[in-house]
Amino acid sequence: MGLTGLARWINAPPDGLLAIRRNILENHSGHYKGPWNLAVKSYRSTLTQTPGFQIPSERTMFTLQMYENVFVLLEDPLAPTRADVVQAIADKTAPPTFQPTHYRTTFLTLNPPGALEQLLAQLKARWVPVRQGSTSGMPRGQSSGYQLTIEGGIFGIGSDWLIRAGIVTMTGGEMRGMLLEAEYLPLPGLNVGPAADGTSELLSNLLTSILPNVPDAKTVAVTISDAQWEDVLWDREEEERALKEVAEAKDRELDDDDDTFVFGDEDIPVKRRGDWTGVDRDRRSAFLIIGALKSEGIL
Repeated sequence: MGLTGLARWINAPPDGLLAIRRNILENHSGHYKGPWNLAVKSYRSTLTQTPGFQIPSERTMFTLQMYENVFVLLEDPLAPTRADVVQAIADKTAPPTFQPTHYRTTFLTLNPPGALEQLLAQLKARWVPVRQGSTSGMPRGQSSGYQLTIEGGIFGIGSDWLIRAGIVTMTGGEMRGMLLEAEYLPLPGLNVGPAADGTSELLSNLLTSILPNVPDAKTVAVTISDAQWEDVLWDREEEERALKEVAEAKDRELDDDDDTFVFGDEDIPVKRRGDWTGVDRDRRSAFLIIGALKSEGIL
């Protein structure tokens, strides 16, 4: 898996997917590799319906099923962001060791599909799906209640590119444009010099080239800031372990001050979690897709 970019064709016509497929096959010598099916569900909290329990703003939860994984985005508008906590510590309005119970955004990966519904039922959690639709028109194996689906195909261009294109369809059958994803396989990292708006020129050019020549086509790139992604990747146990390691390193440094032959480890590269390999690539893609649909008011 490689570097991936996402875009929305907001006003795609009903035959938009067919036009993209024809363009890829005829003008880019591409080939069809298989179907691309995603399903998105949104939940609302029922805490406000509890007598005597009042909160100024509700939490929201969205799930996106991609292959055998379900990615869950939980947002709590009352919780701080990671940037808020860092700034509070810098301003000394919070102690240096302050750690919130959670940040504003929590992003989880669950497997198999249906595990979240089983967990909510067992815990009698106060969440209910926003939509309660039928299973008609849903991909095989998916349950009812999905708010929208993204259905299309995966195409290959040469040995370096994968293109995913899908039609966004609401539960009632209303089409809401298309979603396009370009994946450049030779680059598994993010060090590609993105543009000022966070997009990659390499990916943007490819996505532009596969769009058919349609007058007044409205397309937007889907991007994410580093601060947002830090919130998504936050792991309490990992952070506590890192803080403990820093403290232990400082203690060792104090003990070894008199040792002439001590060398620092500043030049040893730190292993970071991969962004575009394995399930991490799917996680980032799912986060971008949910964010794009939310920003348009579709979710």
